[in-house]
Amino acid sequence: MFYPGGHGPLWDLAEDASSIALIETMLAAGKPVAAVCHAPGVLRHPKTADGSPVVRGKAVTGFANSEEQAVGLTEVVPFLVEDMLRDNGARYSKAANWQAHVVTDGLLITGQNPASSEPAARALLAKLT
Repeated sequence: MFYPGGHGPLWDLAEDASSIALIETMLAAGKPVAAVCHAPGVLRHPKTADGSPVVRGKAVTGFANSEEQAVGLTEVVPFLVEDMLRDNGARYSKAANWQAHVVTDGLLITGQNPASSEPAARALLAKLT
């Protein structure tokens, strides 16, 4: 499953019960979930079988706070992806603003920003082969 970026997922998919359940089902079935840019926001609510956030203890990335500040939307978005991932116990990393950065940890594949889209897609394809 691949979640593309854009600000939209922060308002809809991050809070959508069907999307949350789909992520939980995919991961429980041993299938990869990839998300790029703002789309790692969809990992806000999904839980593992023991009730922990799916990102707890996982190495991940997503749109950086510094990138959100650079586009002037820090006070507009419902939450900051970087902060949310850290708050849910993820081991967040980032590259310099606008540089490609992809992190794979188990079944989770995350990309930092638009420049990370192609490498994240390639990482997902590699997981599927």
